Amino acid sequence: RIDFASLYEVGAYWRGIGVTLFINWAVKPFSMALLGWLFIGWLFRPYLPAVQIDSYIAGLIILAAAPCTAMVFVWSNLTKGEPHFTLSQVALNDAIMVVAFAPIVGLLLGLSAITVPWNTLILSVVLYIIVPVIIAQFVRRQLLANGGKAGLDRLLVVLQPLSLVALLATLVMLFGFQGEQIIAQPLVIALLAVPILIQVYFNSGLAYILNRISGEQHCVAGPSALIGAS
Repeated sequence: RIDFASLYEVGAYWRGIGVTLFINWAVKPFSMALLGWLFIGWLFRPYLPAVQIDSYIAGLIILAAAPCTAMVFVWSNLTKGEPHFTLSQVALNDAIMVVAFAPIVGLLLGLSAITVPWNTLILSVVLYIIVPVIIAQFVRRQLLANGGKAGLDRLLVVLQPLSLVALLATLVMLFGFQGEQIIAQPLVIALLAVPILIQVYFNSGLAYILNRISGEQHCVAGPSALIGAS
């Protein structure tokens, strides 16, 4: 669904896109690292397994450093967002993620005195960002060349519910495979949720306020806030 040609529309929503990029790449990873150090590394340390502290902080950092793209269009619809803004924002985020994810995660893990698995980070970027983007853009170009925009739109109508089902199935499987751990460690799960919830509310609220101050309407501020906090 992502059309990198839509990047030319970035200038039309430069304030909203600027706020989202600022939150996504200059605030969220670092605020999550700070919250992780504060809550997991200090306040909640007595209640957590000592050998897992570094892993928990690393997980929080990795979670915050990768902007979500799977649910962005759903959030935009729910907030009555401007679709062209959402499309250009996601395209730009995907392009930035290719080069920015690994260095930011490596920096924050290094500052946390956690061994930086550079091979794993680079492999993750290749497998989960670069390869899917290349395949998707190839399929998109083929569809546009053979069936035109109408053919692409027909396929997207078919794939949209399937993609949501696949996303939900992935979440169910993730929680299913970790079901025993969740049941066995409810306190750990609850404590880890605290910094995550704080950073979501903080970053989404900050993004929305900055957008409104800059003069953007709700149709841009709404999806910008949710993309920025995702």
